[in-house]
Amino acid sequence: MSDERATADETGSRVNRPPKLPGPGKFTIIDRYIARQFLTIFLFSLASFAALFIIINLVENLDRFMDRQIPFDRIVIFYLSGLPDTFLLTSPLSALLASLFVTGKLSMQSELPALKSAGMSLSRLMKPFLVVTLAITAFNTVNSCFIAPAMYDWSKGFEKRYLKKQKNNDAEPLHIRESKNRILTVAEIGSDRKSAKTVSLETFNGSQIVERLDADSLRIITREKYWIFYNAKQRTFSNGIETLATRPGADTLKLSLATNTFKMIDTDPDEMNIVQHFDFIWQKAHSGLPGLEKTTVKLHTKLALPLASMIIVMIGVPLSSKKKRSGLAVEVSISLLIGLSYLGMLRTIGSLGYDGLLNPVLAAWLPDLLFIIAGAFLYRSADH
Repeated sequence: MSDERATADETGSRVNRPPKLPGPGKFTIIDRYIARQFLTIFLFSLASFAALFIIINLVENLDRFMDRQIPFDRIVIFYLSGLPDTFLLTSPLSALLASLFVTGKLSMQSELPALKSAGMSLSRLMKPFLVVTLAITAFNTVNSCFIAPAMYDWSKGFEKRYLKKQKNNDAEPLHIRESKNRILTVAEIGSDRKSAKTVSLETFNGSQIVERLDADSLRIITREKYWIFYNAKQRTFSNGIETLATRPGADTLKLSLATNTFKMIDTDPDEMNIVQHFDFIWQKAHSGLPGLEKTTVKLHTKLALPLASMIIVMIGVPLSSKKKRSGLAVEVSISLLIGLSYLGMLRTIGSLGYDGLLNPVLAAWLPDLLFIIAGAFLYRSADH
């Protein structure tokens, strides 16, 4: 009898003992359940946003496709090649929606309070979310740096050629800073991007012009890195006196500009992978062309945007970890509000970097930094 009572006491103590949570290094059944639910909703949201983007774009451009008689298979390729860029932009929205929905569902079904009562902290709850978003971030980094640029010609390049009005910059005067005290001005760049018409090279001493070389045309010899001016006239200004020297024929100069300076005018950084982009910035810094700020912002955006999914989940999980009666519509509304706020900040702050009003590197990373601060604040308040 005493043995049976002892056995019953031991059994009762085992039954009444609170469940022991696994250590932070283990991936348990609960973690796999949360990760599976999160990934499923994320992929569904990603596909839904992609379909929505395609439908809206198709409705907007259907008449242009018909007017230009673009083949159906080419249109299909255009939309398929645009998916990597669409996934990159909508991943933060999809990750936020998935985190809010999964955490909110756990909270409404009293599963989350049970886990908390068993000793699960908010940081431990976030583990499966962060593991999945780490994989998403890794994929988006490869996508942003290599896949999306490789699809440029079939997606954005196609859009520029067939769906948008092209602005002809060839006939507009272009001012290039050749060195600290010299400015090269060309009236029209040749289609081969190695020649130009109506050229002038001005040399300054402080704010005063001391020399000006005018030529009918110019040609770049890329191998020897020479710039040949044809039918040049050189004016020298000294003590208020102007001296004119005519140089018929060809006049060869060696400028400090890169020989592919004219080619870089039409180059879009979006079509370059990350290695080419770094090299392009170095070349543009030595070309004297304007727009280096915009190129730098786009480079760092390629690195900052993939991290947004992980950062934004740090907002979604603490925000939805408290038990509430809100439904799916509220979760979707919150997701759209926060996600669109991030994309709006990315565009607005980025434009400040384009114009040089804000440091280009800071302009690219500032939205991520602000959302990290917001996530830390929400995490601290939710954990307490």
